[in-house]
Amino acid sequence: MRHNRAEIVGDQMQKVLSDIIQNRLGDPRIPFMTTVTAAKMSSDLTHCTVFISVFGDDKTKQEAMRAIEHAKGFIRCEMVKQINLRVAPELHFKPDNTLDEAEKLDDAINRALARDEEIRQEAKNRRKDEE
Repeated sequence: MRHNRAEIVGDQMQKVLSDIIQNRLGDPRIPFMTTVTAAKMSSDLTHCTVFISVFGDDKTKQEAMRAIEHAKGFIRCEMVKQINLRVAPELHFKPDNTLDEAEKLDDAINRALARDEEIRQEAKNRRKDEE
C-alpha cells in the first residue's frame, strides 16, 4: 500500500487525465491509441509531469503532442472538476518512448540471435569440410 501522497495523487491523475484525453478531446490529431502511461506529481502537488504514449509514426506523435499541449487549459480545467486538490497542478506533457525503445532493443536481440545462428552454421560446415 502506498503511503506517499504524491504517488497516490499521481495514480489518480493518470486515470483522470487518460479519460479526459481519450474521451473528451475531440481533436482529430490525437489518435485512438493515445495513452497516459504515467503521471508523476511533485512532492508539493503543484506540478504534474504526464507521460503520453502515442501509437503511430513520428509525425503523428508530434501532432498529437501539439494537440494535447494546445488543449492543456481545457484538460487542467476538466481535471480540477474531478480531483479535489487545494491547488490545481501545472501540467507538463512529455512523450513516452518506452515502446519505441523496447522495439529497437527487440530488433537488436533478434539480429544478434540471427548472427549467432549464422556463425554456428559456418562452424558446423567447416567441421564437416575438415572431416
